Amino acid sequence: MNKKLLVALAAVSLSLTILPSSKAEEVKPGTLAIIDTALNTSLPEIKNNVVYEVCILDWPTCSNKTNFQEGVGAASMPLNQMMLNGFSHGTQMTYSAISANSNVKIIFIRFVGATANGTRQITNESSFVNALNWVYANKDKFNIKAVAMSQSNYNPGLGINYCPNTPNTASVITKLMTASVPVFLSAGNNRDLKRISWPACTPSAVAVSASAYGDGPAVFTNYDANLTDIFARGDLKVLAPNGTYSNEVGSSISTQIAASTYVGLANKYPTYTYDQLWSLFKIKTIPLVSRTIKGALIIDPKVALNG
Repeated sequence: MNKKLLVALAAVSLSLTILPSSKAEEVKPGTLAIIDTALNTSLPEIKNNVVYEVCILDWPTCSNKTNFQEGVGAASMPLNQMMLNGFSHGTQMTYSAISANSNVKIIFIRFVGATANGTRQITNESSFVNALNWVYANKDKFNIKAVAMSQSNYNPGLGINYCPNTPNTASVITKLMTASVPVFLSAGNNRDLKRISWPACTPSAVAVSASAYGDGPAVFTNYDANLTDIFARGDLKVLAPNGTYSNEVGSSISTQIAASTYVGLANKYPTYTYDQLWSLFKIKTIPLVSRTIKGALIIDPKVALNG
């Protein structure tokens, strides 16, 4: 699954918009906030897991013709458009999270806009930062336990210090982590075992690389020995907005599996502190089998949630 979707993120806009906190009733189970393209909430495999929808864009192209919307339908778009230009990705990622943890409750945040004919609009850093700020403002109301975003930008031309300097992103990810809400991000799929994509390379993020069947690294995954935090399986039969299934691969899937598993542990051990929960998350792993990558760990939802 091609993760080079946020092509404008390296040329970032650092404007920061303060968004209003939601007035929705609190959702008692710990939830996972997924930030992605769009979502078909009518699918029976998904609809019972999605508890709230949000749209946060750089363009006035949410369903209500503005750049901000909450509530039923906020994350949606016409089905024919949702099947084109990568907009099916949000539904696929939501299904990936549910596949790892069937009980997970999801807050879906759409942050990629489309023109009237379905053409994908440029997504700047500001949309991601605003989405994370919405999560921070609503983390207690919705009992948000983690964030997952499976979109990224890979820039191999920046050398050793390759991670873009994006202080607004780093600040809000750190703020969420300090508030016990880790942000899981995709390492990317460029076969690079020295560098991972942005924003996963942000040190305070949880960077997820992809493992393959047989507990080794996936051939396509990016990996950085200093920045990758966890591996998770990166191949799955996923659900598209039109209800069809396809076999897909990518660290995007790995990110959702890892985040959904973490939320499952948070709900299984609700009295644990953040440090206790994160330690348990790392304990509930298996070693990565690799000749070139040493000491890495895989989170397997079956092992973690049922062991």
